[in-house]
Amino acid sequence: MNKVDPGRYHQLLPEVIPLLASEELLFGAKAQATRYAYAEAIIELGERNPKVVVLDADVSKSVGTSKFAEKFPDRSFNFGVAEQNMMAAAAGMATAGLIPFATTYAVFASMRALDQVRNSIHYPRLNVKIAASHGGLTPGPDGVTHQGQEDLSLIRAIAHSTIVAAADAPTTKLAVWAAAEWDGPVYLSFTRDPVPILFDMSYPFEIGRAVVIREGEDLTIVAIRDMVCQALLAAEMLAGEGIQARVIDCHTLKPLDEGTILEAARQTGAIVTAESNIMYGGLGSAVAEVLVENYPIPMKRVAVGNRFAESGPYRALIKKYGLSAEHIAGAAREVLQRKRR
Repeated sequence: MNKVDPGRYHQLLPEVIPLLASEELLFGAKAQATRYAYAEAIIELGERNPKVVVLDADVSKSVGTSKFAEKFPDRSFNFGVAEQNMMAAAAGMATAGLIPFATTYAVFASMRALDQVRNSIHYPRLNVKIAASHGGLTPGPDGVTHQGQEDLSLIRAIAHSTIVAAADAPTTKLAVWAAAEWDGPVYLSFTRDPVPILFDMSYPFEIGRAVVIREGEDLTIVAIRDMVCQALLAAEMLAGEGIQARVIDCHTLKPLDEGTILEAARQTGAIVTAESNIMYGGLGSAVAEVLVENYPIPMKRVAVGNRFAESGPYRALIKKYGLSAEHIAGAAREVLQRKRR
């Protein structure tokens, strides 16, 4: 087993670092679904800010916002399975000075209600926060109808959109609170399944600012949401081969932190992106656009390919569809070979 060098890491909890040398990070670390972190954060936010209201589309028990409804019944609204109506109502509430958090699953927020999300919220730049659970392949057992593998791409394509997909529970809380302070629409992406808790509340979260969480000179791995833990595992696999990978938690997809991306490109000369979103239009596309226009270097995208995933356990799907730490490490070896040519 490779011995982990703690000096290369920033922000990670001390107890997490020794777990990076094996899959113990996935099975032995404390974990929480970020949808539940959102439910906790919104209650704390509701206590501080009376303008915050929560709208649900029949997912309050699944996401956990039913607890907000119990505490603030006059500021909680359940629209049933009517996501379009919920988004339109959220827009109306925002025009009245409220800060609505419209809560549903990623597939419904980004597809079923896309008309209202685009025309009623983003076009007038209203102060609506879209809280989207079940992002990427994290709803594995729920199947393709509930796997939000396209949501980041679809929302990114809308003008005035801001997209945040935090890596764990503490940073999700920070993201929710930051979204409430952000002027304009914010799309927040959460996981259905638990993800390892990597950080604590001292994490320097800021919308639009990626964070380097591992130092490395040979290449960079840029990851988002549930893929951050896989990127860290991949970095330690590579370290066992004498390859030092920088790892960036790119929690904000839009606006992308181009400065941090380009600095990594210039200093390491090769980049791998990792996301459980479809490979078209998401993190990989965003990073590639920045590189091709400013500093072209070898790059490889790790993402869901041109297919729909089947129903199954989340971790099994991650491996089957090429998103695991092993696949990220393989992509890293490929870009290193191209870099050395």
